[in-house]
Amino acid sequence: MSEQIEHVKCLIIGSGPAGYTAAIYAARADMKPVMYQGLQPGGQLTITTEVENFPGYPKGTMGPEMMEDFKAQAERFGTDIRWGMATSVDFTGPIHKVVIDEKTTITADSVIIATGASAKWLGLESEQKLNGFGVSACAVCDGFFFRGQDVAIVGAGDTAAEEATYLAKLCKKVYMVVRKEEMRASKAMQHRVLTTPNIEVIFNSETKEILGDKTVEGALLVNNKGEIRKIDVTGFFVAIGHKPNTEIFKDFLKLDETGYIQTIPGSSKTNVPGVFATGDAQDHIYRQAVTAAGSGCMGALDAERYLASINIH
Repeated sequence: MSEQIEHVKCLIIGSGPAGYTAAIYAARADMKPVMYQGLQPGGQLTITTEVENFPGYPKGTMGPEMMEDFKAQAERFGTDIRWGMATSVDFTGPIHKVVIDEKTTITADSVIIATGASAKWLGLESEQKLNGFGVSACAVCDGFFFRGQDVAIVGAGDTAAEEATYLAKLCKKVYMVVRKEEMRASKAMQHRVLTTPNIEVIFNSETKEILGDKTVEGALLVNNKGEIRKIDVTGFFVAIGHKPNTEIFKDFLKLDETGYIQTIPGSSKTNVPGVFATGDAQDHIYRQAVTAAGSGCMGALDAERYLASINIH
């Protein structure tokens, strides 16, 4: 039996704010976009409880509901949204090939990548259980909910240091848990952390357990001598990095040293004509829903102009 190959004008890989916004713009431009939602339809926002910093939701909204709204809007304009995950690509020729679930081949005149990034976690069972109930990988998104409370943040790099100082403005006390005897963050960021009076840095320590049944009630830390310390916190932030979901593109697209897709500044264009990267797959700086949505719009507009330049209408 011959393999089924389907050709589309615009293929969007991945959902979430970037993918759905790209779909809304592409569908309205009559690009007839086909979207494969990926492993986590709706992206990272589906594991976020409350979203209060996205414009247009004055009372806030739940992450999964917000993604349902985005999806409904994309479908309203005719986006063909499908289950499935891109498992390999071939961007060598002018027609781009993408294999879905290792069996279906889609060829596309233009491809918009919106595969996002995944937060790195500590790998504790209690961390998984309380994710969204006091455990978070985004202080900027969720710090507000812990105003006036005691929280912990794990990490030693610039992001962790930046998030610790951000939390210090909102929270009564911030415990910063660092695995080694020094931070990896730049000297300036370290200085800022160490001179903030309500941040206590706990060096040479790792998290053994996050305590609490329905919400975070504390954490057990273990130091390099094997001594256990209990800290009373209601929020627990993990800032040990993100991993962009870009592995399948590495043979064709330029990635930076941590795997983010490199785009031409001020655009969503990659080094391959007709392939565009949006959202957290290419943004390691801002990583917010609203910036992802903005870059999804850029991806669709760039793709529309590209299709016009090769006379595909």
